[in-house]
Amino acid sequence: MAKTLIYPYQDAALPVEQRVGDLLRRMTLEEKVAQLGSRWIYEIADERGLNREWAQQRIAHGLGQVTRLAGGSSLGPIETAKLANQIQKFLIEETRLGIPALIHDECCSGFLANGATNFPQIIGVASTWAPELVEAMTRVIRRQMRAVGVHHGLAPVLDIARDPRWGRTEETFGEDPYLTTVMGLAYIRGLQGDDWSEGVMATGKHFVGYSAAEGGLNWAPAHITARELREVYLAPFEAAVRVARLASIMPAYHEIDGEPCSSSRRLMTDILRDEWGFEGLVVSDYMAIDQLRNYHKLARDKAHAAHLALGAGMDVELPSVDAYGQSLLEAVVAGDIPMEWIDRSVRRILTLKFAFGLFESPYVDPDAVSAVFDTEEQRNLAREIARKSLVLLKNEGNLLPLPKTLASIAVIGPNADS
Repeated sequence: MAKTLIYPYQDAALPVEQRVGDLLRRMTLEEKVAQLGSRWIYEIADERGLNREWAQQRIAHGLGQVTRLAGGSSLGPIETAKLANQIQKFLIEETRLGIPALIHDECCSGFLANGATNFPQIIGVASTWAPELVEAMTRVIRRQMRAVGVHHGLAPVLDIARDPRWGRTEETFGEDPYLTTVMGLAYIRGLQGDDWSEGVMATGKHFVGYSAAEGGLNWAPAHITARELREVYLAPFEAAVRVARLASIMPAYHEIDGEPCSSSRRLMTDILRDEWGFEGLVVSDYMAIDQLRNYHKLARDKAHAAHLALGAGMDVELPSVDAYGQSLLEAVVAGDIPMEWIDRSVRRILTLKFAFGLFESPYVDPDAVSAVFDTEEQRNLAREIARKSLVLLKNEGNLLPLPKTLASIAVIGPNADS
């Protein structure tokens, strides 16, 4: 049965701050902690759609986020939209307070989903030197994500890549802080849009210096001087927050000067919020909170890892409920973690859920999905970006332009016959 009682938080005419305050006051501890976590799509859905038994076991108190609705399944766009509606219907009609879930997916060089437009890798997009193309690209990504019920994109990557040994260089805008800043701002503008109720939350990552890892090794410590950190690595993030109103940030896996980014109050609170005025969500990289225990060896157990992360300013745990689950609940009950920390993060989560239109528009129209997937206009844009991304390093023997008298040209690769 749909809820018929009207509480202040359900009244769209009231200011968001008032609605959030009313809803927060009505929530139990279990319902609040549920907002701090996420569930993989395959934890609550199977090949037939939403698995009600799993849902009743795992999201009965609500849910903060759904992880990889499209990217974690093989569904096409229309089926993805239908599954999104099933999840939101369960949360709205069968949990006590009816709070919809944010749904996140990857979208670095296109919405990572079956049937979505595939754009060039971001290092290639950067080679166009055309921020207007970046913004046009992310407008396409925004329309496709929102059409199937996704509200949160885990991009752009704002890392400054200066070590070719690092394995994620292709996700970045390259080695220059200014170019990365300009392209990053365009990316965020296109994805979030002017009206957030129709936009997709952008996520600046990886905060910060992830690409400067020792030896180019993923997760390895970074050795960055204070001035270089400010002028090179923090600069694109600061602009994203101050200029583009970035909605979310993801701290990096690694550590700087012995301090893991995922437990750094200096980064997540002192610089990000107090200095720059960031008002959005800080979301963990996948499994990063428990890595404070099993990788960095800083936390003695999951509850301690949750204490370190939440206290430093980490609002949301991705991709699934772990450190921010039962161990966090028990730590709050025992008085080891202040309720104030829980309320602080839940308030931020609810504020963004209202801002991005989840309460007024929780459902999508599956019949309208096809119109925004794989259109001629989208393919032409992807082709234009690909053409302008090409960089000629050396024209040895005047090989280019190719003569029209050539009998054949070899086209090699997985998409050669596409």
